[in-house]
Amino acid sequence: MTTLPLYFDYAATTPVDDRVIQAMLGCLGNSGTFGNPASSSHAFGQHARAAVELARRQVAELVGASADDLIWTSGATESNNLALKGVAQGGDGTRRHIITSRLEHKAVLDTVLQLEQQGFPVTWLEPDHEGLIQPEAVRAALRDDTLLVSLMRVNNELGTLTDIAAIGALVREHGALFHVDAAQATGKVDIDLAGLAVDLMSFSAHKTYGPKGIGMLYVGERARELLRAQIHGGGHEQGLRSGTLATHQIVGMGSAFAFARAEMAEERQRIGELSALLRDALLALPGVRLNGSAKQRIPHTLNLLIERPGFEPGDLGADLALSTTSACNSASGGPSHVLLALGLSPAQAYSSLRLSLGRHTRREEVQRAIEIIRQALAG
Repeated sequence: MTTLPLYFDYAATTPVDDRVIQAMLGCLGNSGTFGNPASSSHAFGQHARAAVELARRQVAELVGASADDLIWTSGATESNNLALKGVAQGGDGTRRHIITSRLEHKAVLDTVLQLEQQGFPVTWLEPDHEGLIQPEAVRAALRDDTLLVSLMRVNNELGTLTDIAAIGALVREHGALFHVDAAQATGKVDIDLAGLAVDLMSFSAHKTYGPKGIGMLYVGERARELLRAQIHGGGHEQGLRSGTLATHQIVGMGSAFAFARAEMAEERQRIGELSALLRDALLALPGVRLNGSAKQRIPHTLNLLIERPGFEPGDLGADLALSTTSACNSASGGPSHVLLALGLSPAQAYSSLRLSLGRHTRREEVQRAIEIIRQALAG
């Protein structure tokens, strides 16, 4: 029997919580809540609709939003596409300028690139030396014709935090819309959309111990009048996202977010202690340094540059499930665009490791990971 490596790739995906699985199973099979949520004329559809709306409220409670402002999607990639393309298509032409950064997830980068090819002018912000997009950089990039600013709350490779409160205030004062990719943020940092100048925010279940294939887009009042649907066919989700709702996945996301809300403070403290143990031990090794800000970050994700002759990060794969880049870059085989934006060379990017901790990470696993990496560097 093959022994699986220790899992340190929670930023790529999380296992579905066993409690979430049980909630999802209740929506499957002849005795489950299997009806079409749009079938309002009978009890099967009504029960499914009630489950969908409970899940919507559970997501809303974690992120401080009104449930009426949340639209179900297939995940953060679709949410990002809907937010960016939907707003671009809904403008009156007087504002077309878009601002984003070189650090964003491919779901934003590739979508903005497509809009740029369609004639939308784009400003691509560069991070500072700590891998942060500063509010001052956004202020300097704002123009009279700026339509939309799109930045992520938590960087998926570095774990660094963007000051969306300060940036959102600047963007709103300027009259533009602000979109935030929060896929990596839920359950890790507090989000209160009621108090943030954010118009659109993307979420994904599978980063927060929910199932793959389900997500949400928050659509605030200022964005609603501009947003145009990208999927048509029935006018579901207030006309913004057609398609039969996947009740079992939706219930899974709602349940996962409810557990995240209840357990976030305790989990954050525990992971913070484990992360400090891992970080301090590895940074004490020769040739190892942290990529990104040491202070403005979540504890869950560490990105380390290892400059030791002969060291190959891929050699750790049999013992440690971790990443040398994000999953979206791994598919293409290229170096991390995030690390290149920080000023690392391609060779340095390939020599960097992303270790991400989560709900099931244990102290003995962290200690074992330290020893595995120490031995690899010693060899």
